[in-house]
Amino acid sequence: MDNSAKHLLQRLVRRIPASMLKSTVDKWGRLTAEKRKALDFTQSKWTLTQELVALCEDSGLTVKHITELEMIYITENPNQGMWHTFQLVDPEDDAHSVELMQFKEQFKSHLRELKRNVSVKIKKHTDEAVWIRVAWGDDLSRPNHLKATYVVHYLQTPYVFVNALSSKHKPLLLQALTLSTRHQQIKAANLSGQKLTALRDLLMRQYRQVFPTKYPSPLVESDQSISKLRIEKVQAEASANRHRMAGETFGDGMLPALQSAVFKLETKFKDPTNEAMTQRDEPFICSVKFSSSNLLESLRHCASSGIASTPVTPLLSSIPLKGRNYFVITDNVPT
Repeated sequence: MDNSAKHLLQRLVRRIPASMLKSTVDKWGRLTAEKRKALDFTQSKWTLTQELVALCEDSGLTVKHITELEMIYITENPNQGMWHTFQLVDPEDDAHSVELMQFKEQFKSHLRELKRNVSVKIKKHTDEAVWIRVAWGDDLSRPNHLKATYVVHYLQTPYVFVNALSSKHKPLLLQALTLSTRHQQIKAANLSGQKLTALRDLLMRQYRQVFPTKYPSPLVESDQSISKLRIEKVQAEASANRHRMAGETFGDGMLPALQSAVFKLETKFKDPTNEAMTQRDEPFICSVKFSSSNLLESLRHCASSGIASTPVTPLLSSIPLKGRNYFVITDNVPT
């Protein structure tokens, strides 16, 4: 096992939580049952790493085998790093018939035509997602497996999710994806976040969207005064109306755990009392970022509880409606 394989394995072991290390190595299956049994997963990470490196060397494992271990861990723990979403557009007539083997061959072929030293590994996950690991090299250097790009694509859908892609390699990857999926173009979907599952659920509508049309009134018969009953009735109707509009905007049930949304304002400064700013030719630019552990759930709660006004402003309702979390607002219309 060469130094690059050792460094990759050492970094990977440090990255995997101790509680998950044994199960991940077992799923890997590159070590015999006897060698796996010899590993003591209760000892320190440093000692365990040295023993694991020695066993892998004894088994003749290479970088190719270590990348398999990394893919097992990443595919089962996808909510890491920053994922960016792209959308394939203008499909060709036979785009719907592209199968896994055909996609694998075409993607590898197109990417290697564009980049000589590149390592590509493709694996289909249990949820039908096609996972791609790309390690990039230069014309005179081998692929750097310590800085791999991960790509997730569901065949027969227009969405692609990408992690750790540099601007240098972005055109190459997007061109290979466009050609291998039989599309004419690919564009940014203006949706990003750390939780891949949330981005996928939002774009592919994999969350409950059966919106309620009525909410039961909490009023009960009592001996209270007529005026108090009327007040409670008005309050109950207002509350039910808020819940209905919040449900119609964001959906009912569990929502994708989107973590942020950014609104960038590019417009002329309008204030008759401030001539210096108003007469500027350059647009006034600022950004507003909403952050939460579950932004859609927070927005729905604000609307249903009355913290935010209803109906929900189109700027916020566009997040689930359009499947985006980055918007540019100009003097004309949001883009």
